[in-house]
Amino acid sequence: MNSPTPVFDAHLHIIDPKHPLVENNGYLPDPFTVEDYLMRISGLGIAGGAVVAGSFQGFDQCYLVDALSTLGPDFVGVTQLPTDTCDERILELDRDGIKALRFNVARGGSAVLDDMEHMARRVHDLAGWHSELYIDSRSIDDDLGERIAGLPSVSIDHFGMHRDGLPALLRLVERGVKVKATGFGRVELDPATTMRAIVDVDPSALMVGTDLPSTRAPRPFENADFDIIRDTLSPDELTAVFWDNAAKFYLGRARD
Repeated sequence: MNSPTPVFDAHLHIIDPKHPLVENNGYLPDPFTVEDYLMRISGLGIAGGAVVAGSFQGFDQCYLVDALSTLGPDFVGVTQLPTDTCDERILELDRDGIKALRFNVARGGSAVLDDMEHMARRVHDLAGWHSELYIDSRSIDDDLGERIAGLPSVSIDHFGMHRDGLPALLRLVERGVKVKATGFGRVELDPATTMRAIVDVDPSALMVGTDLPSTRAPRPFENADFDIIRDTLSPDELTAVFWDNAAKFYLGRARD
């Protein structure tokens, strides 16, 4: 079933064996190229998205630049960078379509958490990038919550992963943090209940994504995951969650 509005896929991975992969905790993913992705999303109404760096891609940028050049201007990149990356390189990546920096707290492979505040502010001031955290929200205590909420622009992957972290997550949503409705087959929570709670706090906070190819998830993305969203939210909320919220966040604009 097609979505009632275009979909901005706020979280997907491209795994192209032409480019380097870094074993992470003994894991290397199977290939999932741009062509594989486009075939898999046929009929879902996806018209833009964010290609997100995985822990197994380290600090390589070539695959990301390659993927964006094929997918087109409504797709952007979310990368990982070492802390010693120079300003010129960040601006070059921005011109290539990369618009956010990821901190992979859950699996490592990106700048360590202690560098989060400095790097997040640096890329935002330099290129307008936001930051994305792959983090278990159960680990967000009051101190870390203040640090995250103080960042200039930030999102949390996969609902924050666990139901027990929902109170901490909602406190961040109250302070402007965005949340990705992604990874339904990897999270330990009820997606419908969690989506309803987030949208009730801030209708602009929630962004949908496929998490394809769902590396290491107990259950990969299914088209029916989008039906859960449709069944949970009102028509106006669906327009925001399927496209507007993410398009404003990543592209600086909603629907034309």
